[in-house]
Amino acid sequence: MLKESISRRTFIKGSVSLSALLGLGAAGTKATKGLIPKAAAKTNGKVEQFYNACPRNCYDTCSILTTVEDGRITFITGNEKNTYTKGRLCVKGNTYPRVVYSPDRIKYPMRQKGRGSGNWERISWDEAYTIIAKKILEIKKEYGSTLPICLNKYSGNFNILNYATEGMLSSIGYTTRAQGTPCDPAGSDAQGFDMGVAYNNDPEQFLDADYIILWGANPSWTSAHSMYFIEQAKEKGTKLVVIDPLITQTASKADEYIQVKASTDGALALGMIRYIIDNQLYDKVWVSQNSIGFKEFSSYVKKNITLEWAAEKTGVPKPVIERIAREYATAKPANIWIGFGMQRHVNGGAMVRAIDALAAITGNIGKKGGGVNYIGGETWGFNYHTMSFGAPEGSGGEKDRFVNMNNFGAQVLAANEPPIKMMWIACRNPLAQDPEPAVVKKAFDQMDLVVTADLYMNQTVEYSDIVLPVTTPFESAGINVSYWHYWMNVNEQAIKPLYETKSDLEIAMGLSKKLNQLELGSCTFPVSGDPLEWVEKELNDDIKELFGVKSWDDLRKNGGTAKANESITVAWQDLKFRTPSGKYEFYSKKAVEYGHHPLPVFTEEYKAPKEYPIRCMSPHWKFGIHSQFQHQDWLMAIQDHPFLEIHPDLAKKKSIKDGNMVKIINETGYMTLPAKITKMVPADTVVMYEGWWKGVNYTENFTVKALQEDMGEYQKGQRGIAFHDNFVNIEKA
Repeated sequence: MLKESISRRTFIKGSVSLSALLGLGAAGTKATKGLIPKAAAKTNGKVEQFYNACPRNCYDTCSILTTVEDGRITFITGNEKNTYTKGRLCVKGNTYPRVVYSPDRIKYPMRQKGRGSGNWERISWDEAYTIIAKKILEIKKEYGSTLPICLNKYSGNFNILNYATEGMLSSIGYTTRAQGTPCDPAGSDAQGFDMGVAYNNDPEQFLDADYIILWGANPSWTSAHSMYFIEQAKEKGTKLVVIDPLITQTASKADEYIQVKASTDGALALGMIRYIIDNQLYDKVWVSQNSIGFKEFSSYVKKNITLEWAAEKTGVPKPVIERIAREYATAKPANIWIGFGMQRHVNGGAMVRAIDALAAITGNIGKKGGGVNYIGGETWGFNYHTMSFGAPEGSGGEKDRFVNMNNFGAQVLAANEPPIKMMWIACRNPLAQDPEPAVVKKAFDQMDLVVTADLYMNQTVEYSDIVLPVTTPFESAGINVSYWHYWMNVNEQAIKPLYETKSDLEIAMGLSKKLNQLELGSCTFPVSGDPLEWVEKELNDDIKELFGVKSWDDLRKNGGTAKANESITVAWQDLKFRTPSGKYEFYSKKAVEYGHHPLPVFTEEYKAPKEYPIRCMSPHWKFGIHSQFQHQDWLMAIQDHPFLEIHPDLAKKKSIKDGNMVKIINETGYMTLPAKITKMVPADTVVMYEGWWKGVNYTENFTVKALQEDMGEYQKGQRGIAFHDNFVNIEKA
């Protein structure tokens, strides 16, 4: 009942107390004291409202309205002026006041005596800067460059000013960088080969679709605001089809759910294409005018793909493949949303190319309400001013060195000439979120100094030498755009930074100042500056015109949010693709340059080893975003420990009952956790949701190998990781 209450209340519009919203009742009284709606507020002091933006790695990038009373946040809600957020926040977003005021926050700089010992001592910011700056200068002197210093930063905070961390490291000289992304590399490359770049329609256009396929996407958990538009489309008669190996909450809302065998989605798409070509249901005009290579692709499909083969490969009956192919091809417009999880396989990029081809042959690309939607970056037109300060004069080396973020531990250990001796970690928790965490830990062991900037004492912080406490979005200014929707959101500083926390920008300026005190000219990053002035320097004429704003302050005064004009909200509306030919490329010479087949061909899936026959999938958890939110006590009150979902047939075979402790193991590692028996997973698959659970000393990645996806170098610089091609064995513990 508690979970149902939360799900139901999350979407209630208007003022609701946070304790009621989270369903905590009396248990939440102390934690939520003072967190009451403005209408019911009783205060003798000043009441103000501020615009904030959720900067997390999430599709929704919500616009937030924050109420502050006597300098303390008392209530947050969605910004109604943003038609995507629509005055609502997700459950995770509604816990932000607890994020700010959590007793678990890191409050001041600390040094650990003995890495991993837990023997922490409080130090001043000046002491922290001095320790770090002296090590940087020592390394530079010993090795003749700063290449032994490695930055591992990614997506914990997408506020534009957080790129000051990258700028700071560039300002000391050439360094080693963790490059790539765990999120979308194979799919982004695939869409790059097909269309020039990944580019998605405005998700509010789900309302304009006549047919929607959610392919490996679970927006009920990962994009609640998009799900609102999908459900509205359903109410007006749009058919919703969900294709997924797992019976997700989104699948439960579909008009039709199709369970496909994991990593065979490409075979399903190619089977649908074969039916469409055979029955002349493809858009001949669109294909002839807007694409190259269709003749070669059609020939490949006719020679190599049959519906019988597709049915056997995918587990989807032939009549179902025929029907959804016919429905999709004849619906105008038809919309496909490809989830990131679908491409986290060794053949992930090839599968996305096949789905792209399905959308292309039916002429659904370039249409409002249509498209093959994956990810986009059309609104990311900032100046990136914080990263514009180059290496100091006389810096050793010629350029930065890169290691794959998705095989970080092994590549750090393998780096030489020079070796890596210092790490700076920000907006990441690699010891929890990376594959092969034991290898990552070995990489940490060879460091002279590990510095982590973070909010909480997670696994990576626990194994660092210096921890720097950072601000929440409500304690610093900035601006945010989305990789999914088309809104820009202002972020005001709503409250003063608590304790001794600093923003990444302040940390960069402070370290630069210390470096230049110790050795003049050793860092080019500015040593002072007003954050609002820094934000203004990120805006240029193009982005101002795109969003119809004159300045950051103009955006703030006009509701804190603005939508991009319609010139970019329909992907490829002008049908001018960013490929070498300027057309959609079924046949891609660029793909050949990167070692791939020129056509969207079927690529075999990764086969289970004999000794580890059970697939272990690690999708996103509904109450967390990677290492964030789930560890908060408000959400731990709902679920405080990870579990392993097992189908009843597999459980029976292994003599496992609901709640039994189960050992999950492969050649990479093992862990023991409770079983949850459910028919929502296939009989040959177990599921452990990814995230960080406070007080738990393992994560789902204990058994995940650094197994590469097929693509990623073209658009992201490095290949991604096949997280879902993880095979294990299980036994009752």
